[in-house]
Amino acid sequence: METIETYEVDVLIVGAGGAGLRAGIESAKEGVKVGIVCKSLLGKAHTVMAEGGIAAALGNTDPQDNWKEHFRDTMYGGKFLNDWRFALKHAQLAPECVKELEEWGALFDRTPDGKILQRAFGGHSWRRLAHVGDRTGLEMIRTLQDKLLSFDNVDVFQECSIIHLFKDGEKIAGALGYWRETGRFVLFKAKAVVLATGGLGKIYKITSNSWEYTGSGYALALLAGAELRDMEFIQFHPTGMVWPPGIQGILVTEAVRGEGGRLYNAKGKRFMQRYDPERLELSTRDLVARAIYTEIKEGRGTEHGGVYLDVSHLPPEVVKKKLPGMYKQFLEFAGVDITRQPMEVAPTMHYTMGGVRVEPDTQMSKVPGLFAVGEVASGLHGANRLGGNSLSDLLVFGKLGGKSAAEYAKSIKTSPVIDKGEVEKVIKEALKPFEEKDGVSPYEIHEELKETMQNFVGIFREEKELKKAIEKINELKEKAKRVKVTGNIMFNPAWHLALDLKFMLLCAEAITLCAIERKNSIGAHARLDYPNPPEEKYNHFVWLEDGEMKIRREPTPEPPDELKALLKEPPSRKWEKK
Repeated sequence: METIETYEVDVLIVGAGGAGLRAGIESAKEGVKVGIVCKSLLGKAHTVMAEGGIAAALGNTDPQDNWKEHFRDTMYGGKFLNDWRFALKHAQLAPECVKELEEWGALFDRTPDGKILQRAFGGHSWRRLAHVGDRTGLEMIRTLQDKLLSFDNVDVFQECSIIHLFKDGEKIAGALGYWRETGRFVLFKAKAVVLATGGLGKIYKITSNSWEYTGSGYALALLAGAELRDMEFIQFHPTGMVWPPGIQGILVTEAVRGEGGRLYNAKGKRFMQRYDPERLELSTRDLVARAIYTEIKEGRGTEHGGVYLDVSHLPPEVVKKKLPGMYKQFLEFAGVDITRQPMEVAPTMHYTMGGVRVEPDTQMSKVPGLFAVGEVASGLHGANRLGGNSLSDLLVFGKLGGKSAAEYAKSIKTSPVIDKGEVEKVIKEALKPFEEKDGVSPYEIHEELKETMQNFVGIFREEKELKKAIEKINELKEKAKRVKVTGNIMFNPAWHLALDLKFMLLCAEAITLCAIERKNSIGAHARLDYPNPPEEKYNHFVWLEDGEMKIRREPTPEPPDELKALLKEPPSRKWEKK
C-alpha cells in the first residue's frame, strides 16, 4: 500500500460552520495545534442559512429579559425533555458569547442608543434575537472565520470529507478522510476530535439543508462507540419555499414572522388564530408547521401545495431594510415582490434536536477524546428547538467544547497510535463500489431513502408507516452493500454519495427506531395513533452492539427546586403587554 498523506494535530475539528469555528478559536487560545476539516470551502458552511438572529437575553430591546426568562422559554419549547443543565448554561452564557462576537467585529443592527437590536421570534417571551437584517448567520461565519485565521496554530483542510474515526484502545486517535477533488486519502492523527458536522437533512426529500448535511457526524460517533439521544425529534421549519419546484424547501426565515408577517390559507383566512390564538404566527415551530400542514391537507392550501405568508401590509422600505435577503430571494427565484405579493410557503425538514450524547460540562461523548458541538450534539433543545437558539447553541457549546477538547489533548502525553491494518481495511471498503459489476446506483438508493423518510417519517407519524420505513431502510442497507460507481476517484460525486449512504442509512434507522418506540406525541414528534403526551418525561438513547442498533429509555433529568420555581409561568408575548 502506498504512503498516505498524514497530518498530526492535538485537536481535530470536523466541520467549519459556527460550532466548528467557535470550537477552533477556543482550542487555539489554549495553545494546542488545531486542524479544521471542512467538506466545502471555508466560509461556505450551512450556518449562513440561519438568517433570523442569535437568541440571547441581552435585555437591550426589552430590559425585563434575563437568563431566567430565556431558560424557561427554552425548557417550555423543548416540552421539558431538555437536559436542564444544557438549557441553564446556554441561557446564562449566551449574552457574553454575543458580546464576544461584537468585540471581534460583527456588525449588528442597532437600537437608537447604539446597542445591539433584538427582534421577536416564535416561543420567546421577549424580543431576544440579536440580528443583522436577515443575514445573521453569514455575519457570524465572517466574524468567526476572521478571528480563527488570526491564530498561527490552526491549519484548515478544505474540501475534505471524513469517513472513519480511529481509536487507540478506548481513546480516540484520529480520522481518515479523502480530498473531494483528487479522491486521494488523507490520515489525521489527533488526541481529541470534535464533531461539528451539522445535521442530516439530505435524508429527506424536502429540506432547507445544504448538500453537506448527510448525517456523517451522528454515524461516525455511533460507529466509534458513542450514543445518540432523542433522534425521533426532527424539526420541520414551518416556512420553506414551494414554487418553482427547483427551489422547493429553501428556507424562508422566521424573521419574516418576527417582523410582523401573517399566515393566510387559500381562502384568505388568517388561520393561526385557530391553532394558537395567544401567540399566533409566533407560536413554536412544531405547532406552526403542523398548523400549515393541516391547512394544506384539509384542502385550504394554495395551488402549489402551500399557504401564504404576507408582509405586504408593512411599509416597503421596512421590508427591504429588515428582510433584504428574503426580498431578493423571492424576486430572483420566484418572481415575487414580497412588498406587494404574498409568499407561498410550506414546511421543510430543517433541524435535528437529537444527536450525540455529550456531557454538559465538557461536550465529550462516552468515547474518551470524542467531542460533539452544535446540531450534531444533543441535550439543549429537548423535543423542539426555539428559533434563534441554534446560533447561540453554536457559540456557547462550541466555545465550551473547544476548550474542553484542548484541555483533554494536553492531558494526553503520548502521540496516538493508529493501526495500519485498520487504515488499509477502511480504504479497501471505501473503494469497493468501483469493483462492483452488477451493483446499484447510489442515486437510486438515495432517492428511495428520501421518499421513504418524507412519506413515512414526516410531520405526522403512524406505527404502520414507521414500520414500512424500517423495512425499506433495511432493504436499502442491503442494496447499499452492492452500490456501484464508475469512472475514477477524481472528483466523482457518485462515489462521494456512495460513501455518504452508510451514514444516511444509519441516521434514518435511528430516527425511525426512536419514532416507533415513542408511543406518544410531544414536541416535533406527532403520532396520529398515539396523540396524547407521555405520562412521564423520558429520553431515548441508541447505540450499536455487534453492528445492531439498540435502544433504551432513561428518565429526563429533573431540575433542582430553585429552577423548577422559574418554570411555573408559561411563555407569552410579553413585549406586547408592557
